Amino acid sequence: MDIGQKIAKSVGLDRNLFKGWPSQFRINKYNFTSKSLGSSGVQIHTDNGFLTILHDDECVGGLEVMNKKGEFVAVDPWPGTLLLNLGDVAKVWSNGRFHNVQHRVQCKEAAIRVSIATFLLGPIEEAVEAPPELVDREHPRLYIPFGYEDYRKLRLSNNMRAGEALDLVRAPISSNSA
Repeated sequence: MDIGQKIAKSVGLDRNLFKGWPSQFRINKYNFTSKSLGSSGVQIHTDNGFLTILHDDECVGGLEVMNKKGEFVAVDPWPGTLLLNLGDVAKVWSNGRFHNVQHRVQCKEAAIRVSIATFLLGPIEEAVEAPPELVDREHPRLYIPFGYEDYRKLRLSNNMRAGEALDLVRAPISSNSA
């Protein structure tokens, strides 16, 4: 939540905006074999929450992120570091100022690969929506407010794991915004 607060401060918001948001901790273990070389360990996806803090395997690569050209680029292991990744909720919360990152894990070598992730998900009591300070005439609301759990279920039920479910919660375009 401290990192979330620093991210909020970067867009001029200096109040506790993430109080009560749940977190999740996950350890991922991939048993890559010579038969799995070139295969996907995790399919292309975006994280559905706000923020992911990842301690990636320091010895075995495989994490790839999509760049602005739509190409996957390797994120090579860098010992002693953490990787921060913004998800779908961050894109909605920032009213499109932040971008969710499509990523995947590819089998690059026959080895065991382990990563540890902590996720700051989304609000349980309130709706996911951009704070009023991030919505104005130049930046009209891009997404309708929604419940985090409802959005998570929407992604799963429609098999939309790479951020495309955000199109289903887009705000109608207002004729007053011109």
